[in-house]
Amino acid sequence: MEGHQPIKKNILTYSGLKKLEAELEELKTVKRKEVAKKISEAREQGDLSENAEYDAAKDEQSQYEGRIEEIEAILKHAEVVTDDDNTDNSVRIGCRVKILDMEFNEEMDYRIVGSTEANSLKGKISNESPVGKALLGHHEGDVVKVETKAGEIKYKVLEIARVED
Repeated sequence: MEGHQPIKKNILTYSGLKKLEAELEELKTVKRKEVAKKISEAREQGDLSENAEYDAAKDEQSQYEGRIEEIEAILKHAEVVTDDDNTDNSVRIGCRVKILDMEFNEEMDYRIVGSTEANSLKGKISNESPVGKALLGHHEGDVVKVETKAGEIKYKVLEIARVED
């Protein structure tokens, strides 16, 4: 077994899992039919070599099929985390955490999620990101130090909330 890398689990919250499953269902049932219809209609127009509608529909089909494969691969290796066993109320994947940047006295609100669901614009940070990784396991009132390229940043954990999916 030398040279084999362990398969990386895709950590998902329950809501993240449900969103991916819904997207996959939409792609397989609705989008596939829509694009097949577009391709069929474009074929009826005759010469495919200069048919922009046909080319656009085939490109769209390729994008949908690529996304279907991507979601199926994520789901194949998904590990769904729940907050049910978090009896000590520490920062875990799936919870919402309010922190204070101690240098700038600025409060931030994040949800800790697996890397598959991370979206900083929506306040979802990965458990693998420097801040996410540093916060894991800490409790309200703890001061957490995060090493960044710009130097050390200190955050105080103000509040930890369980997120209902």
